[in-house]
Amino acid sequence: MGGWAIAVHGGAGVDPNLPKERQEEAKRLLTRCLDIGISALRSNLPAIDVVELVVRELETDPLFNSGRGSALTEKGTVEMEASIMDGPKRRCGAVSGLTTVKNPISLARLVMDKSPHSYLAFSGAEEFAKKQGVELVDNEYFITEDNVGMLKLAKEANSILFDYRIPAVGTCGAGAAMDSPLQMNGLPISVYAPETVGCVVVDKEGRCAAATSTGGLMNKMTGRIGDSPLIGSGTYACDLCGVSCTGEGEAIIRSTLAREVAAVMEYKGLKLHEAVDFVIKNRLDEGKAGLIAVSKNGEVACGFNTTGMFRGCATEDGFMEVGVW
Repeated sequence: MGGWAIAVHGGAGVDPNLPKERQEEAKRLLTRCLDIGISALRSNLPAIDVVELVVRELETDPLFNSGRGSALTEKGTVEMEASIMDGPKRRCGAVSGLTTVKNPISLARLVMDKSPHSYLAFSGAEEFAKKQGVELVDNEYFITEDNVGMLKLAKEANSILFDYRIPAVGTCGAGAAMDSPLQMNGLPISVYAPETVGCVVVDKEGRCAAATSTGGLMNKMTGRIGDSPLIGSGTYACDLCGVSCTGEGEAIIRSTLAREVAAVMEYKGLKLHEAVDFVIKNRLDEGKAGLIAVSKNGEVACGFNTTGMFRGCATEDGFMEVGVW
């Protein structure tokens, strides 16, 4: 065993002109989450408990797109989704379409631990949450002033590319954006907001776990489900590694990105860093995304093909790093 390791992310794709204050605010939140995870690992909490604990913290802070601060649907409401996976026996839980559950990742954990199923959605997930006694809040709790303004701009923009996270092809500026709108599944979309959050952990026993949570796309169609709750796409953990993805959900789904990391480790014999580089370069087609990963040997890695990714990682030997670009 190589000791414990942890990584967190706050989404792939960053505004090149993002104010320094916002960058520092994001770094402080990621550092705080790493510190929470490190303390838990030093207290011998298993990996599955640590990823839930860290993602709950990310969901509670409105800075990133999960829990409070989630992106808004076309109707101006919040629909959240999350998944969690425990590597040793590949147990998992996932939820979608949540509108009142304060911490979606904990409901996903309850689906794994307290139900005969792996995935619950919309009214069924909400009913399960009530039966389990989890904390419920009004939908307004999740809505922030910033996101209300962003939705307004998205609707006004129509097919204009209102996205600073993914580099535009060709000339910069609004004119270029109108000529080359961002596409998803071959169709133009007006706003892309991939600031999903996630955490991956390997504990000192070599057990891997992963958790991912998001509010999805800004101005998304009601009922849209992305990669974050889909086991093998946005989240995956097994005896070899744990992976959490972020970015263009439809591309991540098509490539089963998280599972691909484990697959090339298992079938091609790649090391963790090699596997992450391989899937980012060879499995996304024209999609834009990023991921964080840990291996059972205590390795930690991240990869992305966007303009940056909010991320942080730490290992038992004292290494710790938080980055944006």
